[in-house]
Amino acid sequence: MTVRWILATLHLLALGIGLGAIVTRARALARTPEPAGWPRIFLADNLWALAAFLWIATGLARAFAGYEKGSAYYLSNPLFHGKLGLVIAIVLLEIWPMVTLIKCRIALRKGTATRIDNGPALAGISWVQAVLVVVIVFLGTAIARGFFI
Repeated sequence: MTVRWILATLHLLALGIGLGAIVTRARALARTPEPAGWPRIFLADNLWALAAFLWIATGLARAFAGYEKGSAYYLSNPLFHGKLGLVIAIVLLEIWPMVTLIKCRIALRKGTATRIDNGPALAGISWVQAVLVVVIVFLGTAIARGFFI
């Protein structure tokens, strides 16, 4: 019982961390960022990664380790398949921002001057990811309450 409670709590806390982080990252990237704004972008990006780890780790444990309704329940629910599809979409959308920000971090460590010229495009991706997170919340609450399509 305690493990279920902790997993559910961490899963929900990841929502606050992740949604706040991705919105902050989107806003910080909206204009082509200058180096003074990079610490904010990197912090938001780190929090977004933390939230992703928490969501995935706790979500897998809750769905497939026997802490909630059981894998048969989730795997038979089309809404769960939709939720997983949206998670995969968020991960795929994250590839370009992740690679760009990693390259930027490496360049900064080497002392190389660099810019994030595609900030507005990366911000757009972040906003799409934020919307997908909200849709995932709707699907998650429907699944938890036994809705099937």
